Amino acid sequence: MTQTPKTKGDSLAVWLLAVGQTMAYGSFYYVFAALLVTLEAETGWTKGQLALGPTLSILLAAALAPVSGRLVDRGRGGDLLSYLPFVGALGLAVLALAQSHAHWIIGWLILGVVQGGALYETCFAFLTRRLGEQARAAIIRVTLVAGFASALSYPAGAVLGEALGWRGALWSFAVAVLVVMAPVNIWGVIRLRRNALAGQTSTETPPGTLARAMRRPAFWLIAGCFGLMWMNHSLIVTYVMVLFQSTGAPVAMAVLAASCIGPSQVAGRVVLMLGQHRVTSLGVTRLTGLGSVLAMATLLVAGVEPLLIFVFAGLQGASVGLVSVMRPVVTAELLGREGFGAISGVLSIMPTAGMALAPVIGAGLYALGAEAAILWFALIVAGVAFVLTLMLRANMRAG
Repeated sequence: MTQTPKTKGDSLAVWLLAVGQTMAYGSFYYVFAALLVTLEAETGWTKGQLALGPTLSILLAAALAPVSGRLVDRGRGGDLLSYLPFVGALGLAVLALAQSHAHWIIGWLILGVVQGGALYETCFAFLTRRLGEQARAAIIRVTLVAGFASALSYPAGAVLGEALGWRGALWSFAVAVLVVMAPVNIWGVIRLRRNALAGQTSTETPPGTLARAMRRPAFWLIAGCFGLMWMNHSLIVTYVMVLFQSTGAPVAMAVLAASCIGPSQVAGRVVLMLGQHRVTSLGVTRLTGLGSVLAMATLLVAGVEPLLIFVFAGLQGASVGLVSVMRPVVTAELLGREGFGAISGVLSIMPTAGMALAPVIGAGLYALGAEAAILWFALIVAGVAFVLTLMLRANMRAG
């Protein structure tokens, strides 16, 4: 493939999409947790009733990811990023107007469509298609900025929920999507399409590309290791306060340590951005898996010294911060960029399903053996994921 020189527009376009992804995750993903206290107080619905909507939206997003991937391969990734923010604003408006639990579910199903076509998967597939080998640096920059989504969404939700109630807060998020996310996405897509690398504009993927990829062991190793990493993280963050307090840490310390996980994700991405030319993608992936194992081991012994929960937060945050970066990069390097959208879309099913099911699994484990059962299960999951990263490296050498 012949490459044209990188243009200034590429850099600006990537930063624009980074802002768009920050808005997307803040408005369509973290908004539920950010408004949960207000929602529970004002709606009268239980946590389970409220959480059913976001859970269904995540599962719908997983089901739609392969479809979005195929659209990216056909050159429509930019359209998804440009137009789905408007659908997302509609979903938020439906939630804001909800008068019944069924109405609430409908709003989240609309957001599930948006999650399936306007978040990281589509953005990274679009960048990979447009930038080729330059996509790794672009993906790092996008995740670096979007890592602040929760840090922005939680305080915004708290302030808006207190001042305007949950309905007013959701309307505010909808307006922000229309005013900020939609324009920056459209601008970024236009610039990237104009400055795309030569040879990246074909809209046809040879038939059988996905089937051939799925016959390779690397495909299933990628699905397994990254799927288990996301399951581990989702399980931990769902029960993080319970787990931290079980070590003997006071509430204030537990809250502070939990708040360090997000910044640690960004810190991990900053380190990767600074050293990206000195490390291989598979090497980083192995370190990510090892970091998660060490994090879980640290949390298991934190009862001896509760301050170790801060070490856990740093290791876990930095590790999971790299997971979202490395999966598309490793996928492109091991399975190729041809048909990347469809391949990446199918690969996303296991991580997304793992994230959706982890809280349910955690609830069952807690009923069986309280915090210890969750911790040991999470350690086993992290350990298996790490072993799969080692096999992934061996598979590439054999390949």
